[in-house]
Amino acid sequence: MKLQSQLNAAFTALLFVIMAVTGYVIYSLILDLLIQDEQRQLKQKGDLIVDVLNDQYDSTSVSNLNKLLEDQGLQMFIYDRNQHVAASPTLPDSVVSGFFKKNDFADADKTLWEYNGAKFVTSRIIYTPKSTGVELILLTPLSDLELVQQSFIFRLLIVFFIGGAIAIILSYFLTRKLVTPLSQLKKQLKKIEKRQFHSIKRIKATGEIKEVEQSVYDMAQELERYINSQQTFFQNASHELKTPLMTIQGYAEGIRDHIFDAKEEEKGLDVMVTEVKRLKKIINEMILLAKLDSEPDVYTPEKIQLKQMMEQVVDRALPIVNEKGIELKHTIQGSPEIVADGEKMLRALLNLTFNAIRHAHATVHFDIKKENKKILIVIEDDGEGVPENLIPHIFHRFVKGKGGETGLGLAIARAIIEQSNGKISVHRSKLGGARFEIVFTLK
Repeated sequence: MKLQSQLNAAFTALLFVIMAVTGYVIYSLILDLLIQDEQRQLKQKGDLIVDVLNDQYDSTSVSNLNKLLEDQGLQMFIYDRNQHVAASPTLPDSVVSGFFKKNDFADADKTLWEYNGAKFVTSRIIYTPKSTGVELILLTPLSDLELVQQSFIFRLLIVFFIGGAIAIILSYFLTRKLVTPLSQLKKQLKKIEKRQFHSIKRIKATGEIKEVEQSVYDMAQELERYINSQQTFFQNASHELKTPLMTIQGYAEGIRDHIFDAKEEEKGLDVMVTEVKRLKKIINEMILLAKLDSEPDVYTPEKIQLKQMMEQVVDRALPIVNEKGIELKHTIQGSPEIVADGEKMLRALLNLTFNAIRHAHATVHFDIKKENKKILIVIEDDGEGVPENLIPHIFHRFVKGKGGETGLGLAIARAIIEQSNGKISVHRSKLGGARFEIVFTLK
């Protein structure tokens, strides 16, 4: 069953239950309300009659009262509590006798009387002065009230039916409005499944569905970028591996065929060794990247003192700094700590530091500081900086700037930092070169 049908069925069932319970409660209460209202009206009529009797008639005998009440058009009794007798100016004697036998006239709290299988609503008004013991008892058949009850319930059912039909129709259109974006979203997911990213369209939606739609759209873009980056990766990897292999092959064939003299052969062997080392480095970094992406177990998180890590980075960079005549400035505020794999985090910071040293003219700054609940690590240089067209891709694999080596160092650094719940970005430095910022949010 489709989602729209399920929602409509659920809403209709819920509406039916609510209407049934409401109808039952109203049906149960309406008769009591009608009885109470009828008793109130009978009491008003009785009070009016008694007032008239008190003003215009000074005899309190039952016979004289009967004569006065014959023309009132009401079903009533006159009951003398002192003599325990009853008479009715409006009902036959047989009916009076039947009522008197069937019901306890002395029970003033009883509001429903029975006669001949029918029930009657009663209201009792004491004739003043109370010492006379005379009461005026007015009656209304309960069947009259039940007819009113049934008429009311019938109208209520009509209202429920019309209201329910309107509610179901509105439910259909509302659920259709809700489900339609989901159906469209399903079609877009099919396009993502078939990698038809160019034909993906945005969907008009609101609320949580809009958030899901935005997530799907972002996922499609990221998936497209990932697939494209993978394709670029394999193309670049093929190129990077092919170049040293062709060099090695050329020298190897030349040495085999004795094309070179002794001096050229020695030079060729040196080139082959260099290219093999370069090839080995590329392969090792590719293997490391693959492990970082697919094997979370290679990370062993622990608490790291960033001050000690900075000292390790400076110690390892010192020979290169001295060789190139670069000034490496480093500062740290306090003793900040992060949770990460110490060996791999050192690898990431070294990659960024060596990258800065390679592109710097004279100065490299390495700063660590704590701001609110964040730890900020900044590595910047006074070189030429990252070209604007490379900034969006600088952390992708085999993307090399001017003077780059394998094009994998920054990709490895980003993978390690993100696996350590950090974020890395690149900007233009005030020194003139590149500024790499790493942010860790403390919990």
